[in-house]
Amino acid sequence: MKEATGELNMTVITVVAIAALAAFFYLVIWPIIQNGAAINSACNASNGGNSSYTTTVNGKKVTCGNGKCTYNGTTKQCEETSKSNTNLTTT
Repeated sequence: MKEATGELNMTVITVVAIAALAAFFYLVIWPIIQNGAAINSACNASNGGNSSYTTTVNGKKVTCGNGKCTYNGTTKQCEETSKSNTNLTTT
């Protein structure tokens, strides 16, 4: 009986640890990933932030201009896209 109780305790500890990791990912990591994806998409759509561009992602406004895009309080300096590298050939 003592052995079964020990295994139950370890199972409970494991389930709680997995739940804590899932909550951390969902509450901390996932919003960072979403913000980055929204800003990168807006930078690409606005030609590196050089064109004036506004859209909505998840009900929040994304604005681009002057080489920068802003979403949900985060501002990113966009890299200018270059179309000259699209036709590269290797020998």
